Amino acid sequence: MRKILIFGNSGSGKSTLAKALCRSDGLSHLDLDTLAWESSVPPKRKSLDGSGKAIQHFIQSHIGWVIEGCYTDLLEMVLPHSTEIIFMNLPIETCMNNAKQRPWEPHKYESKAVQDANLDMLIEWISQYSKRTDTFSEQSHRVLYEGFQGKKAMRVSNEINV
Repeated sequence: MRKILIFGNSGSGKSTLAKALCRSDGLSHLDLDTLAWESSVPPKRKSLDGSGKAIQHFIQSHIGWVIEGCYTDLLEMVLPHSTEIIFMNLPIETCMNNAKQRPWEPHKYESKAVQDANLDMLIEWISQYSKRTDTFSEQSHRVLYEGFQGKKAMRVSNEINV
């Protein structure tokens, strides 16, 4: 059974690809956004231990899965359990355009209006992907990708081929 880890910049198409793979292969889906943050204002990251326990519970509860996100510190917890990885390495401009066209994500936001209120901040954050050196950066994603010895693919477009 496939156990796929998908990562890349926000707006790169991780969730879209994950959902397509889940439909085609009957896999379970975990979006790391749903367990990485406290529900507080301003948002604050959950502890790595807490997020790690939730990840382990998901992995142990499902035979085949797709886990997706941009948090290298969390992705590293999933990597030893993955049969394959996919790095969504799209141009930053494409990621920004995708974010502008993103439909409402009810599992993340209470309304489309609340989601859209974050759009300017998100676009700015996406634009810094190649300049940052944090756990969300292109640099950390490249290191993760290059270090994985199993089946891997790098996608540079949003074409959905599952």
